[in-house]
Amino acid sequence: MNTEEIISKMTLEDKIKFCTGKNFWETAEFEKYGIPGLFMCDGPHGLRKQEDAENMGDINDSCPATCFPTAVTTASSLDTELAERVGAAIGEEAAAHGVGLLLGPGANLKRNPLCGRNFEYFSEDPYLSGKIAAGFIRGTESKGVGATLKHFAANSQELLRFTSDGIMDMRTLRELYLTAFEIAVKEGKPSAVMCAYPKLNGTYCSDNRELLTDILRDEWGFEGMVVTDWGALNDRTKALKAGCDLTMPGCGNYMEKAVINAVKDGSLPEECIDKSVRRILELVLRENEALKQPRSCDYEAHHALAREAALKGAVLLKNEDKLLPLKEQSKIALIGAMAREMRYQGAGSSHINPVKLSQPIDYFPDCIYAQGCDDSGDTTEALIAEAVEAAKKAEAAVIFAGLPASFESEGFDRSDMRMPEGHIRMINAVSEANANTVVVLLCGSPVECPWADKVKAILYMGLPGQAGGEAAAELLYGRANPCGRLSESWPLKYEDVPSSEIYGKGRDALYEEGIYVGYRYYDKAGIPLRWPFGYGLSYTDFEYSDIKADGNSISVTVKNIGPMQGEEAVCLYIMPPEGGIHRPNRELKGFKKISLQPGESKTVSFTLCDRSFAIWNDGWVIPGGIYTCVIGGLSVLFPREGACIPAPEWQKGSFYEGASTKPRQSEWEAMLGRAYSVSKPQKGFFTRENTISEMKKESTVMKIVSFFILCALTKGRPRKAKSDEPELRMMLAMTMESPLKTMQMFGGLGDNIVQGLLKMANGHFFKGIF
Repeated sequence: MNTEEIISKMTLEDKIKFCTGKNFWETAEFEKYGIPGLFMCDGPHGLRKQEDAENMGDINDSCPATCFPTAVTTASSLDTELAERVGAAIGEEAAAHGVGLLLGPGANLKRNPLCGRNFEYFSEDPYLSGKIAAGFIRGTESKGVGATLKHFAANSQELLRFTSDGIMDMRTLRELYLTAFEIAVKEGKPSAVMCAYPKLNGTYCSDNRELLTDILRDEWGFEGMVVTDWGALNDRTKALKAGCDLTMPGCGNYMEKAVINAVKDGSLPEECIDKSVRRILELVLRENEALKQPRSCDYEAHHALAREAALKGAVLLKNEDKLLPLKEQSKIALIGAMAREMRYQGAGSSHINPVKLSQPIDYFPDCIYAQGCDDSGDTTEALIAEAVEAAKKAEAAVIFAGLPASFESEGFDRSDMRMPEGHIRMINAVSEANANTVVVLLCGSPVECPWADKVKAILYMGLPGQAGGEAAAELLYGRANPCGRLSESWPLKYEDVPSSEIYGKGRDALYEEGIYVGYRYYDKAGIPLRWPFGYGLSYTDFEYSDIKADGNSISVTVKNIGPMQGEEAVCLYIMPPEGGIHRPNRELKGFKKISLQPGESKTVSFTLCDRSFAIWNDGWVIPGGIYTCVIGGLSVLFPREGACIPAPEWQKGSFYEGASTKPRQSEWEAMLGRAYSVSKPQKGFFTRENTISEMKKESTVMKIVSFFILCALTKGRPRKAKSDEPELRMMLAMTMESPLKTMQMFGGLGDNIVQGLLKMANGHFFKGIF
């Protein structure tokens, strides 16, 4: 039977059941209609398949797979072709394991360095994020496996992600937080898009018709399936109306009666359900047909690709006196617990069980090793003394440091931008003992580096995947040339971040900085940075010349004038005309990665389009005037016809005009066109949308529930690991910070139990018991 024949035979009840998962990882199957199930699993930087589809269990217990570098490293390569090959390799492994839908990539914007999931996202720039995501999607889809673009949209913090409301003006939403998704949808053509947990301007993403239908489908042309993030459904009736097709995970009969009643009373047209069934069914049938072909994958080839991705995503941040590359026969001191057990991936739902793992220490066979600190980033006088002694005996000291796993993960945000105190003490002591000190940084997001002026060389590897150990050695010894460029700005201190005074400070996410995120802010405000967006050194040198504008094309010649082969990321920025509505000083509008031998030159061309110049002003509009195109320090003027968009009344003297101060709420509200007031949870008015953490402050019953949840989650775990184990912190956030409706979906709680708990939490104990 074809899709339409199947839908015509399905009962209303079966269609509703089909729009929710069978279990944690599979869609529902209906033998009587010939509908098979579809297995899906996490996969932003590698396959995480849990064989037991009935429950989540231990999120780290998954089938062995290639652990590629996380998005933070992949994006720093500025190489869409590389991202495509990585996506294809992960697609191959998915198909070999019978997985039809991969849950990745993530294209959320890096608004603030403290977001616990920044390692899973590409950049602070939407153009770069969208292009890299599109490449990854094309690769995955080329192997007959569906890719799922997530988390749609504006899911740029982990704090209270189940209940927070992202409040922003439409220009900020369109120019920044939707642009990456738009590029990825139009150029990558993913099979699915995953809606995010939070609200967006007052409406949960799962219920947001403007987001899921008007913009995603009608405007961008998306033809695939929308799936909820796990437990992100708010109201099934509203979600089906909005165009949210599949609810995950399997949530039993959550709101099934409400949907049936809505169809019967005419408030929900059955056609809405049919559309969702059709989209799910088309994906399920297509992927099952593709998976009939025998599949295998070459894990050794994938390991080599993971190494290449780690090499090309690494960023050389400092190389004073050309200390790097190290001489092969020099005496090296290798220092830090991460040299022995490298931090190579993030924690949470993207955690991969690698098929093999290379540690840095294995590639420095004759080195002097000193631990320097423990796995948690703490140190002692004895460990510091040992590290200093090792450094004194060596010609160069190489320290591996950054953020331990407990510092950044899905489920919670970082509390500050600092590295562990033990790592800082270790770096300071070793750099005093040995003038030739190199730091290899392993972290998924920027950190404060007060020690940067004390060391001679810094190599940032992000979270480099399973081949990161050997990649580090190849880069340090010059067998490979660093060619990565920072995909996000590195502030000197957290206080310099535009959203530092508002991020994570309340129940909702207030986007008061507007379009001034990352380099858009630092450029305009003139804030000094540790390292700017797009920064990165090489072991060779490049010369730019002969920039030209010809029609809609901009070209420049790049020559390798240094001693060795190297790759250069050629980036095009556009600077707007002066006056009128406020705009950033510059914006990235093109990038290409080229490889050059010593003495070789290439001409690189970029083609500009209307969107290269447009801003959102109740639609995409091009302000007319003289633009400046900048590539590698060279510039060319570019006249562009367009509209005259005067500065709005509220702009004069505000943060948005000059970014000379931090944004003020009054200025933001003037731009927003409305006042903002926070709604506080209150006993007597608790609903399914309230969390246990919120309710236990005023409810003894919820305190008891909280206690038993904590006991269940910590049972069998080592006592000392309880406080900072990232998986535990994530699980606590997913329970304590989840609204009751989400817990009902995850835990399969009956509606009567939830209603009873709410009655008791609201002060009606005996009614709740009844």
